[in-house]
Amino acid sequence: MPVHDYLIHPTISPIAFELGPLAVRWYGLMYLVAFVAFMLLGRAHAKRLAAQGVATLDAKQIDDLLFYGVLGVVLGGRLGYVLFYKPAYYLEHWTEIPAIWSGGMSFHGGFLGVLIAAALFARRANWRFFQLTDFIAPLVPLGLAAGRIGNFLNAELVGRVTDVPWAMIFPTVDMLPRHPSQLYQFAGEGLGLFVLLWWFSRRPRPLAAVSAMFLIGYGGFRFLAEFGREPDDFLGLLAGGLSMGQWLSLPMILVGIVMMIRSYRRTTGVNP
Repeated sequence: MPVHDYLIHPTISPIAFELGPLAVRWYGLMYLVAFVAFMLLGRAHAKRLAAQGVATLDAKQIDDLLFYGVLGVVLGGRLGYVLFYKPAYYLEHWTEIPAIWSGGMSFHGGFLGVLIAAALFARRANWRFFQLTDFIAPLVPLGLAAGRIGNFLNAELVGRVTDVPWAMIFPTVDMLPRHPSQLYQFAGEGLGLFVLLWWFSRRPRPLAAVSAMFLIGYGGFRFLAEFGREPDDFLGLLAGGLSMGQWLSLPMILVGIVMMIRSYRRTTGVNP
């Protein structure tokens, strides 16, 4: 197809708006949307569970949990990017590690950070770890969806070159038609995973089952979406022709399957 027949990504400023000397970037705004969505969904989820007579968190605990989660996402996401994707670079430029504003966050690192934060919060709140992660899991995907919209607006993490009819040209990258992979991830690990988990958690499940469904669902959606996403230029494709994102997603899927099987083999314990 001629270039003019493909969709063209609109060139959008990375700055959403300015307040005096403060420039609010789209990606930062999407983080704010994610945290607000977590807080509002958390209250709705708690109310739904309370109506079933299931022990849950109150509003203050949800706010405290959000604080723990923010720390886990930011610290884990940054350190995960440093360790998983560019360890050699940051070994030489270690002073740039705190420079989150320059870009470079890893979902899988943020995920590990959130798990650590959840363990600390569960201990403080006297909850079982999986009891808490079962509560958290349905609240996460809309935040992931917001993040992918931020990626799309910034024309970053673009897809692989393709000739499919819905291919899009990102002029700030090159003039080649590419998969709009950010939108694939928005639809899969964002909206699709949210619908799946919100439906799955609509009634009490065995302890850790909702957490297991998150691992299987996210890992599966991410693994598939990576086939349309351009691999990081400093890594390329790894063993088996898979990307780093796919290799990091495979353990999530496998652990999720094992957790689900073990969860349903138990005879006691339900999620909050």
